[in-house]
Amino acid sequence: MRSLRRVIEVILPVLDEAPAIPAVLSAIPSGFVPLVVDNGSRDGSADVAGHYGATVVREARRGFGAACFAGLLAARSEVVCFMDCDGSLDPRELPRVAGPVAGGEANLCLGARVAAPGAWPWHGRAANRLLALELRRRHGITLTDLGPMRAARREPLLELGLNDRGSGWPLEMVLAAAARGWRVIEVEVAYRPRMGGRSKVTGSVRGTLRAVRDMSAQLR
Repeated sequence: MRSLRRVIEVILPVLDEAPAIPAVLSAIPSGFVPLVVDNGSRDGSADVAGHYGATVVREARRGFGAACFAGLLAARSEVVCFMDCDGSLDPRELPRVAGPVAGGEANLCLGARVAAPGAWPWHGRAANRLLALELRRRHGITLTDLGPMRAARREPLLELGLNDRGSGWPLEMVLAAAARGWRVIEVEVAYRPRMGGRSKVTGSVRGTLRAVRDMSAQLR
C-alpha cells in the first residue's frame, strides 16, 4: 500500500448524493484518494461510495462544516483537497488545484468556478460574488469565488482552529488563512449542472440565505 504522504486525499462531504457518486469516484485521477464523509444520507450514499472503493467516514452531526471537519480529522495525507460530490465539479481538475499547494507556491488554493449555463442559480452566484467583494474590501484578499474545490496542507489547516460546522466553514477557512498570512490563490475550474436533485445550499433561496447568514457571522 502506498504511503498517504505520497498521495492526496480528497474529502467529499455527502448528503444524499447516491446518483452522482459512481461518476465522481470513477473520475478521481491517479495520485488522489477519495474520502467520503456521509452526513446522514438516507439514499444509501455511504454504501455506494464503499462499493466504488472510497474510504467512508460517517458524521452524524449535520452541517457542511461538520462533514468537512470530520474528513479532515480522518485524513492522513500531507495535502488534502475538498470537493463537492454532486457531479458539478470535475475531479480531473484536482491536480490543477492541488498543484500550487503541493509545489509550495500557495498555502491555500481555491477553484474559481466557471459556470456552464444553468449550473449556478442567480441567487447563489450573486451571494457568492458579494462575499468575495466584501473579502477584498475588508481583508485585501483578491478572490472571485469561495469555491468548494480547494486544497491545503492538512496539519496547518488543523492548526487554524476552524469552529464553524455549518455553511460558514468555507469562508472561515479563508479568513483564518489570511489572518495567518497564508498565500491564498485561485485557479479556474469548470462548474456544470449537478447530477440529480438540487444543491442543499444554492439549490434554493432559503438555502442560499442560510449560507449568507452563516458566512456573514464569520465576517462579523
